[in-house]
Amino acid sequence: MYNSHAELLGYERKDGRKGIRNVILVAYLVECAHFVSTEIAQPYKKDGVQVVGFGGCYPNNHASKIMTQLCTHPNVGAVLLVSLGCESFNRTKLARDIEASGRPVETVVIQSCGGTAKSIENGQSWLQSIISEMVKTKRVKIELKDLVIGTICGGSDATSGITANPAVGLTFDKLVKNQATAIFEETGEMIGCLEDIVARAKSKNLGTEIEHCLNKAARYYTIMGHGSFAQGNADGGLSTIEEKSLGAYSKSGSAEISGLIKPGDVPNFPGLYLLDVVPDGEPRFGFPNINDNMEITELIASGCHIILFTTGRGSVVGSAISPVIKICANPDTFRKMSADMDINAGKVMESKVTLQEVSEEIYDKIIETASGIPTASEELGHQEYVVSYKTFEPIGPNCLVR
Repeated sequence: MYNSHAELLGYERKDGRKGIRNVILVAYLVECAHFVSTEIAQPYKKDGVQVVGFGGCYPNNHASKIMTQLCTHPNVGAVLLVSLGCESFNRTKLARDIEASGRPVETVVIQSCGGTAKSIENGQSWLQSIISEMVKTKRVKIELKDLVIGTICGGSDATSGITANPAVGLTFDKLVKNQATAIFEETGEMIGCLEDIVARAKSKNLGTEIEHCLNKAARYYTIMGHGSFAQGNADGGLSTIEEKSLGAYSKSGSAEISGLIKPGDVPNFPGLYLLDVVPDGEPRFGFPNINDNMEITELIASGCHIILFTTGRGSVVGSAISPVIKICANPDTFRKMSADMDINAGKVMESKVTLQEVSEEIYDKIIETASGIPTASEELGHQEYVVSYKTFEPIGPNCLVR
């Protein structure tokens, strides 16, 4: 077992935040620049170069906010922006925001560079110079209170709510007790849990905000004509969205809820937070269905250094920027997909361990990952991300309780 009492060293950023990875991002600002960005980054993947981006030609405030938060995430050390040249993304403002955070930034505009080949050459030239600078990034001591941990489930089955999800809940309780920041989401998977979750709010006003949030989610999915319940969930033994919700909700543990945030909002004090990922206002054309990668991206945009991903049926996704720890709920799935998994919570089903013991294994894995040891999805090269169109109103004064 990894020594969870060992001193952790992270990367100090000039904006005062601390990261556990030193990623160099190549960020495209329109889908037309995606290929060039991938070609620029490809030879340097082992040097910590990763690609993220926004595909639309006309970003809205949400997309701009998410891209800014990704590019200034504490796990990110430098950014290369790649623009076609005629899209509506405000590349100048994004570059200024990155520069203001103290990170090196460069912009390649494909139309100005003279096309694909020259843009790739220019981008790789900058990467070569910045990679040598990144190894000089100052290392500093990291404590648990410096970490933001998020959780999500995907490919759930009947074992998820029995093993992996409640084990994560116990881990979240320990994280919050030790002054870390923990974020859970999936409000579309809290149908039937409203009364209990509202009762956990740190204040009555926050409880009211959470109630509005959960009612909004139920209305959104009713209008869209679907809920967060897939065929694979039914094939895996789940009977209703209420049953799935109870399992998914158990990931949040039992601590008081300190706040309700929206994608890109970064909590500024420790505690347990609910991330509202369901758009505000009326559902619109182009608004998304449930998408694990998009919600992982939004957790990361809200500051998460690490994501705890539980799965029963089996999911292979990881993420760009922040490591994903895969916690498998089903022992049969773990045996089939062990190379993609970090933790076998399904051992509980076979009476080999307790939930508490799995929770301690997850906790140790968090410390190990924060120390720089790659997770399974990192080793396999997974770097998924999705930045979508959504709309959100700013959180109100009742959403955060000190």
